[in-house]
Parts: sequence; structure tokens; C-alpha cells
Amino acid sequence: MGETKKNSKATSILKNNPLTSIVKGNIGIIVVLIIMCVAVALATDKFLTTNNIISVLRQISINTYIALGMTLIIILGHIDLSVGSIVAMSGTLTVGFIVNQGLPLGVAIVAGLLVGTAAGFISGFIVANFKVPAFIITMAMMNIASGIAYVYTGGQSTRITNKIFIEIGTGYLFNVIPLPVVYMVVLIILFSFILSKTKFGTYVYAIGGNREAARLSGVPIKKIEIVVFTISGLLSAFAGLVLCSRMYSGQPSVGSGYELDAIAACVLGGTSMTGGKGRISGTVFGAMVIGIISNGLNLIGVSSYWQLIIKGLIIACAVLLDGQKGKLELLKKKKLAAN
Repeated sequence: MGETKKNSKATSILKNNPLTSIVKGNIGIIVVLIIMCVAVALATDKFLTTNNIISVLRQISINTYIALGMTLIIILGHIDLSVGSIVAMSGTLTVGFIVNQGLPLGVAIVAGLLVGTAAGFISGFIVANFKVPAFIITMAMMNIASGIAYVYTGGQSTRITNKIFIEIGTGYLFNVIPLPVVYMVVLIILFSFILSKTKFGTYVYAIGGNREAARLSGVPIKKIEIVVFTISGLLSAFAGLVLCSRMYSGQPSVGSGYELDAIAACVLGGTSMTGGKGRISGTVFGAMVIGIISNGLNLIGVSSYWQLIIKGLIIACAVLLDGQKGKLELLKKKKLAAN
């Protein structure tokens, strides 16, 4: 009898273990990730070196910052095409404020982050209040942000030598863990908590799942949409800050295609393009897959042009699979209702 109780307790602990839940919920993408790691490791002996692993983690971290915000937006049932341009705009402006305008480091960083946050807020405000499709308004914001970056810099990169600023993107915690990876872990924990444990997260899922039902339930839809787009702008601005710090310069061309990688990470991680479904852990695994694909193809010597084609095909396949999964779930529900 005592043995049975112990076994049932152990089973209950396993079922309620967050790690077990993460593995179960993302088993497909985890298997894909393992297969990819093995394939790349067999193709090149450079993949499992310490320097390369650190490089991959840094690369993944930038995409993850952006993808966290994109996850919230896609769960809402929207899309944000402006994130890559906000990365470029915020990064170049922050560097320019320090180098050209001579602003104190802290003031310049806050100003750069506020610019990106404002861009997200404007997109969210228009989407929420004027019913303009997010695809259209964020495409407009993409051009505006990119144009601001080029106009401000004259199309030239701005070099920065401020040691404290450079440390933001190149420093290490305990001389072991890159600081961009530390930021990534903190943000993953924060947004996992927000989505799964707060009323705000519940509202995001409710709006994406059934907008009309959410409205009738008293969910402040406009407010949530504005906040989510604002968060996306802030995270993109932060990504731009870290990226420029890593590159020792502000470059207006940086961030091109970052929206593609962020969307790919979300979709690969199981976030439904129709809204209402998605999880932070899935997005993180999706970002890992995208990062390893890019790194592996670079190590093997595949052209960056081919990499764009491969990433595009991956997104297309993921969306198709998501659509088929949705149809299967609908059929299951109909069968259960019929029974």
C-alpha cells in the first residue's frame, strides 16, 4: 500500500513538473532540434567547439528578444513586420546620440529604447483604434523606421568606442556566460510567467482565440493590443541596442530579415498564425532551430542567398503543418460533439 502511494506521488510530481510539461508540449520541435544538431556535428567538426557554441547562443539571443514580442502579437492574431527596422533605427540612433550628440550613456540608451517603444505604440494604437490590418500598418512602420535610420546616419555606419556601451553586448557574467545570453534567459522567464500566470496573458489568449467572446466577457481588447505592440517595439529596440554594442557600431542596414527569423521561430515553436495558441518555450526552441540552421549552413559554406530560400521554405512548411493540425483538431471536436 505504501509503495503504491509513493509511486502515485512520484507520478503526480512528474506530471506537474514544469520541465515535463515543456518537453511534452514541444516534443516535435525538440526531436527536430536534436536531429539537426547531430547532422551538423557530423557535417563539420567546428560545430561543437566552445567558441562556436557561444557564437550560436549570442545569435539566438538577438532573435529570441524579438521573437518573444512576436509571439504575443501572433497569439493575438496579428503580425508585426516592423521589428527588423526598429532594431536598426533604435540601434543607430542610440549610437548616434552618444557619438554625434554627446549625450550621456544612460540618457542615450533610454532615448534609443523609447524611440523603438514609441514606434510599437503607434502601430498598436492605429491597429486597435482604426481597425487597420496590422500587416499594413507595420509594413508602413517598417519603411518609416528604416528611413529614419538611413536619414539620420546618411547611410553610413557610426563607429563607437565607449567601453561601457560595448560591454553591454560583448561582456560576460562570471567570465563564462555572455551577457546577451543572460538577458535572454531573464526575458524568457519573465515572459513565460506573464503569459501563463497573469491576467494579461489570459487576455492575450482570449482575444486571439475568440475576439468577440473576449469583448463580451469585458476584456479590454484595445488596451491589450496597444500594450502588446508597445512591448514588441521595446524588445526590438533592446535587440538593436545589444546588436550595435556587439558590432561596435550603429549600422542602418542591420536588422534586415529579422522579422522573417522571428516569425519563423514562433511558427516553428507551435504558435498558430490564426491566433489563440502559442507558448514561449516553443518560440525558444524555434529560435534555436533557426540559429542552428544559419550557423550550420555558414560552417558548411552555403551561400547566404540560399539560406534565405531555406528559411522561407521552413516557414511555408511550418504554416502548412499548422493549418493541417488545426483541421485535425476541428475534426476531433466535431467527432466528440457528435458522440
